Amino acid sequence: MAAGNNPAFNNPAFQEQGAGRAFPTSGQSGFGAQTQYASTHAAATDAAVNAQLEGAYAAPSAGAIETGRMTVEDTVIKTIGLFAILLVTAVVGWMWTMAPVTATNPNPTMIPWIVGALGGFVLAMVVIFTSRKKIRPALIWGYAAFEGLFVGAISAFFEFIWPGIVIQATIGTLAVVGVTLALFASGKVRASKKATKVFMIAMIGYLVYSLVNVLLMVFNAPIAGGAFGMSSTIEIFGIPLGVIIGVFVVIMAAYSLVLDFDSIQQGVRNGAPRQYAWLGAFGIMVTVVWLYIEILRILAILRGNN
Repeated sequence: MAAGNNPAFNNPAFQEQGAGRAFPTSGQSGFGAQTQYASTHAAATDAAVNAQLEGAYAAPSAGAIETGRMTVEDTVIKTIGLFAILLVTAVVGWMWTMAPVTATNPNPTMIPWIVGALGGFVLAMVVIFTSRKKIRPALIWGYAAFEGLFVGAISAFFEFIWPGIVIQATIGTLAVVGVTLALFASGKVRASKKATKVFMIAMIGYLVYSLVNVLLMVFNAPIAGGAFGMSSTIEIFGIPLGVIIGVFVVIMAAYSLVLDFDSIQQGVRNGAPRQYAWLGAFGIMVTVVWLYIEILRILAILRGNN
């Protein structure tokens, strides 16, 4: 099926290929190149064929480097590498945020938060809009670095206000990712066209709600006077609106991961060039960071109302 929500997977590499469409061999370029088939050798003997088969069975399994094609294993390795970069810069963002805090100045700085958010957003847009022509791993590394700066800074800021909240959000994120991956790997959860349509409608609704909430906060509307606007001031049966919406958003993020995993598998089936593993890793990072921030926000609303 076609890639669903994550813009990183809105690329022919991760979509079902029609008849006659295939990725080029290492000596070709572009999506439109048709697969070239070697001419059959009618004069080849059975002995030569058998020898080739025996050699193929005896040789080690070909990986992404040997085939030049995208594999799940290579995507996993690249994903781990990107998260390693994120963790390193997250430490920098955390320390930078807390550096000005002293007995006389109890306020952390928001500069790394802003720098990380803007830098990550700009690079994410560049990666997404240029990926159809060329995959540039350096830009994806840069995105991971800026995103780490943002995650570390916002985590430090929240931890300063609500001690212990970061470890809770981290455990929650790992739990959701682990369960989603296990269910997907076991075949118990799969992306479907109907579920994806519902997901897209819910996503649009959430984006509209978020935009309205931000505007109300900017104009200091009475209904949005809390730290999280309507999310923390409006309650339904005693439960903050932000918590109710947040739970649904976490479910959406989990389904987004399912779509990401499905898109990566489709890319592998399509025989996408190896460089597209970077785009797959990038897409996974976008979704996981979104999931972490949403869980962090839910916990903050819950603790802020206690």
